[in-house]
Amino acid sequence: MEKTPTIKWGFIGCGEATERHAIPAFSKLHDAEIVAVMSRTSARAKAYAHRHGIRRWYDDAQNLVTDPDINAVYIATPPSTHATYAISALMAGKVVYVEKPLATHYDDCLRINRVSARYNIPCFVAYYRRYLPYFQRVKSLIQAGAVGNVLTAQIRFAAPPRELDYNRQNLPWRLQPDIAGGGYFYDLAPHQLDLLQHLFGPIVEAKGYTANRGGLYTTEDTLAATMQFHSGMPASGTWCFVAHDSAREDRILIIGDGGQLSFSVFNYSPIHLINEQGEEHISVENPKCVQYPILRAIMDHLQGRSICTCDSVSATPTNWVMDRVLNKI
Repeated sequence: MEKTPTIKWGFIGCGEATERHAIPAFSKLHDAEIVAVMSRTSARAKAYAHRHGIRRWYDDAQNLVTDPDINAVYIATPPSTHATYAISALMAGKVVYVEKPLATHYDDCLRINRVSARYNIPCFVAYYRRYLPYFQRVKSLIQAGAVGNVLTAQIRFAAPPRELDYNRQNLPWRLQPDIAGGGYFYDLAPHQLDLLQHLFGPIVEAKGYTANRGGLYTTEDTLAATMQFHSGMPASGTWCFVAHDSAREDRILIIGDGGQLSFSVFNYSPIHLINEQGEEHISVENPKCVQYPILRAIMDHLQGRSICTCDSVSATPTNWVMDRVLNKI
């Protein structure tokens, strides 16, 4: 039997999240090898490489993307550098896998797509929830008609401030729009909006109302949005990142003419289904390495076994919706 070729990866960015999610997932891929890592801080890159047995480390991204041993580049930096690094890697002939959101602005997503198409090299995006069993079960229930014809969808999210949100002199980068693209909305809503479009197709109209109700930082902390899908189905969403702890909510509600279904996006609470057959709470276990299923799909795509559709083209509509909600476009 012919041996499956190994895809050799380079990491741009070596933050804590990559150690929690990416490293364990990559370690389960028998046909993938991490050969280099890059951080702008030499000491950090070197320590990360030594910690995980990675052969080479860089403090310049260009040196990593031009490394002839690397076939694919994983970009795990804050969103403001996604477009620059993705385009650089694509132009160097490397496959790209980039953390969400794809970029900090819709126009940058289009730039990435144009370069990906010009060089005929795929750029994948880490909307890994599409591949998790929990959300695949949600999709199968909807497709099986568990709630009948779907009429509308609602996103409801509320969370209290984090401890660092009170430190005006040292706010998290996720609250710095020039780095993150917006506030916590731009960090968390992409997963919710991507899932809805994965379930129901593209959103073609979106309008948002933003406010700063808590006064802890300058960017928006409370939002409401109305949306319409290409099918004509309306949807809505509310987000509050300065709520009281008692108001915590992580829920998407799907309403149909035969029932309703609700599920969480971040805590994977049991799927709640109500229809003519009664009420049911459905628990679905996800793999411990949540990025493994999407990485397996990407590897299979690169080796010609199947198609991974979680690419930059499919990710771009989510940036368009967020930019419309924030009145950026």
